Amino acid sequence: MIYENNKSGNGGVITLRNETEEIGRLTYTVFPEDKKLIISYVLVHPEFEGRGMGKYLVEHAMEFSRQNNWKIYPHCSYARSVMKRMPEALDLLLD
Repeated sequence: MIYENNKSGNGGVITLRNETEEIGRLTYTVFPEDKKLIISYVLVHPEFEGRGMGKYLVEHAMEFSRQNNWKIYPHCSYARSVMKRMPEALDLLLD
């Protein structure tokens, strides 16, 4: 799997791909002065659903956030539910 983090201004898109096609994407906004990353949306294309691909995208966003010492506010309900079930995410989670 290939992750691409395309940053633009205060936001960006993390894309997950295989060798030939996009599997899914996660959109985010960063507020560096508040040390906060907001996950807006997680999308996994229908043919890849049910295989944990959305969780992989959230984990990649968590890694990106840790590298920058940011907390995460998961505006996306899917991202919120995934993070609440991960003990290793609780230190990053903003309610």
